[in-house]
Amino acid sequence: MKNFALIGAAGYIASRHMRAIKDLGHNLAVAYDVNDSVGIIDSISPQSEFFTEFERFLEHANQLKRDPATALDYVAICSPNYLHHAHIAAGLRLGCDVICEKPLVPTPSLVDELARIEQETGKRVYNILQLRHHAAIVKLKERVATSPPAKKFDVELTYITSRGKWYLESWKGDDRKSFGIATNIGVHFYDMLHFIFGKLQRNEVHYTGNTKAAGYLEYERARVRWFLSIDSNDLPADVKGKKPTYRSIDVSGEQLEFSEGFTDLHNTSYQEILAGRGYGLEDARHCIETVNAIRGARVVNNQSGEAHPMLSGLAA
Repeated sequence: MKNFALIGAAGYIASRHMRAIKDLGHNLAVAYDVNDSVGIIDSISPQSEFFTEFERFLEHANQLKRDPATALDYVAICSPNYLHHAHIAAGLRLGCDVICEKPLVPTPSLVDELARIEQETGKRVYNILQLRHHAAIVKLKERVATSPPAKKFDVELTYITSRGKWYLESWKGDDRKSFGIATNIGVHFYDMLHFIFGKLQRNEVHYTGNTKAAGYLEYERARVRWFLSIDSNDLPADVKGKKPTYRSIDVSGEQLEFSEGFTDLHNTSYQEILAGRGYGLEDARHCIETVNAIRGARVVNNQSGEAHPMLSGLAA
């Protein structure tokens, strides 16, 4: 049984980490969040210590180190994006391996910095790249790998996940903290595309705003038109009023069906990490390079077939 700490316990995704720790038979020893609305702990791990001040959390974690039976083995991080680097560094320096949500960090230079801290501490950083474990994604990867080497697939990625007015008022609506729509809700899709289709060869941005973004990515094995949005007005007519989310990946005219199968992906990710097969810094580097380039790119008014169809309905 391993001992875990959780940073960012009040976040949306934190409960999946708590459940993975419990379901796999491990101990959530201590949790931290500046927000004290964490009643979810009662149904998963009521015995866990909890702090709303990082200094007290850190002191408690250091005290646990005195006894091998209570010393922390892992720190899981679900805090806001802009705090990931600092929290990962703190976890490593506590003598723990670290499991962090996406996006790991915003820039490749911070990946390099974390690699240095890994060397200094002898501990490792793991990124939750859960789509790599989805059965439909694994199947598509196998299909691409066994197709003729010269074949390039045409992919249209559309992801619309409705968010209310609260989103832009929260840290997620502040580009200095979330690093923007493409990074916050798109980074795991870019990782998925790299995982399936190989190295990125071209990266073009066609639209960027507070609630949506679009562009074109060309990989070794695919040409990808992508559109991401948190605006419910972008939902297709047959979805509006029925579902808050629309997810579509068209691969050379065939729909990739992966609307189901997400529930246990964090459990699978934890199993792989605990077995020594987790995804580390170098695995995450490619998607971090992708979103870093998207944030710094000049928007191109591309009217060719490389533009996502939904761009035609947006104001210039």
